[in-house]
Amino acid sequence: MVRVGVLSDTHGDLQAAMAAVISMGKVAMLLHAGDHYRDARELARRVEVPVHTVVGNCDLQSSGPNELIVVADRARIMLTHGHGYRVKQQLDSLIARARALSVNAVVFGHTHVAEEFKDGDILFLNPGCLSLTRSRDGRRTFAVIEVDGSECRAIISELPS
Repeated sequence: MVRVGVLSDTHGDLQAAMAAVISMGKVAMLLHAGDHYRDARELARRVEVPVHTVVGNCDLQSSGPNELIVVADRARIMLTHGHGYRVKQQLDSLIARARALSVNAVVFGHTHVAEEFKDGDILFLNPGCLSLTRSRDGRRTFAVIEVDGSECRAIISELPS
């Protein structure tokens, strides 16, 4: 089994991002779904695993990819911030894109609210936000994807106080 750490919407709070990474335990790689791209670049300097990241709507000065496909074990994971798919309004275009790319999982952010669900055999995961949370209970969240072959399972966790 391969464990993949997942963050999004860190918005400059590197202390919270590092606390989340430590709380994840051993992971093979880290995915950052944008906002702020430079946070992910700094994390890449501080951690000993590969860090894959995309730009978000708050990353106007950054020149990174809008979307990536990352492979963990035999699973294809699509990484995007989500603003280009209007995930705050609906998820239909994101789901359609995932199907077109034949991925096993999709990681997105932008809404600042953690959620995970399956559409058919595709896992959709928003790890939530470590700062500026919009969750009703004020939780600051991150996630881990456990990958076994091409099967993906998400675990959403709250940042320890």
